[in-house]
Amino acid sequence: MNDDQFTSSPSPEPEQPAQQPQQPEINSTPPPPPPGNYQQGGYQTVPPPQQRPRPKYVIPLAVGGGCLLLIVIFFMFIAAIGAIVGGIGGAEYGGRHIALIRVNGVITADRSGGGVLSSSTSGSEDIVSEIERAARDRDARAIVIRINSPGGSPAGSEEVYNAIMRARKAGKLVYTSMGDVAASGGYYIAAPCDKIYADANSITGSIGVIFSAADMSNLYSKIGYKPEVIKSGKFKDIGSPNRPITPEERALIQNIVNTTYINFVNAVAKGRKLPFDQVKKIADGRVFTGDQARALRLVDNIGGLHETVMAAAKAVGIKGRPKVIEYGRKGFLGEFLGSEQSHASGELERALGRQALDMLQQKDQTYNLR
Repeated sequence: MNDDQFTSSPSPEPEQPAQQPQQPEINSTPPPPPPGNYQQGGYQTVPPPQQRPRPKYVIPLAVGGGCLLLIVIFFMFIAAIGAIVGGIGGAEYGGRHIALIRVNGVITADRSGGGVLSSSTSGSEDIVSEIERAARDRDARAIVIRINSPGGSPAGSEEVYNAIMRARKAGKLVYTSMGDVAASGGYYIAAPCDKIYADANSITGSIGVIFSAADMSNLYSKIGYKPEVIKSGKFKDIGSPNRPITPEERALIQNIVNTTYINFVNAVAKGRKLPFDQVKKIADGRVFTGDQARALRLVDNIGGLHETVMAAAKAVGIKGRPKVIEYGRKGFLGEFLGSEQSHASGELERALGRQALDMLQQKDQTYNLR
């Protein structure tokens, strides 16, 4: 065998494993923001608008406004129903009837006021207007004045007294029905009526005049209050609580009280057809029950509002149960609001009532055409 054949060949080197391609390192930091004027695809990058949080009072305010609207609609609906049921417009829808006029609360020489939110007063302006309207209405065969008043303004009482006298001279029968109290000015306006009815336990009388003032000067000195008054004359602050009444002021006030008192007694004597001296004997401020007043001829008969209305209807020739229309009725909104709002609310109720009646009449006509 040849040596050349046995010559050893170099052994092959072991294969190295294939190297994997190296992955590029990932940079975790975000790229810088583009310049302000940078645009991509024709659109400018704008940060999304931030939504403002909704105020917390929006929902309660919306709910409150809705409830208020519902309340207003409810009251308007009740007012319209009340106007329809109560007789819209008073005597103009009446026919033959007895006119009922109420005098409740303190009498004032002003407009009537009071309601759910305030105390009741009877203003002579409104009472006189109601009496005159009833006196002009031919369908109002008689007037019944229901009095429940402790009195009040002498001037206001005098105005109502004179209005009743004018109605009587025009041929209208006027009766009075006394409620719990018809005293002082309340009796003043009852005196000129054709007939006076009172319950046995009604309180009436109190024929007299009073003026009162309080001297607060001692109290003011104790608390260190020192009022200063600048006046044009010595009587300008008469009755002021800052000081006592002087003898001259007392004489002046007493003269006013006496003059008003004489006018009161004369009005009662004229209205009741009684001698002046007879009225003056009992006109010392005392009060009487209905029974006592009847014995003194200050009241004609014992009875309530029903008896008064029936007697007035009988006197004017109305047979059976008479129709009674209450003049000056405020209506629902007027009773609730009172005071100056009563007349506006009355007009509103009448307008709503008329509109509702027109709708009902149109509805009836539509059904009849079918």
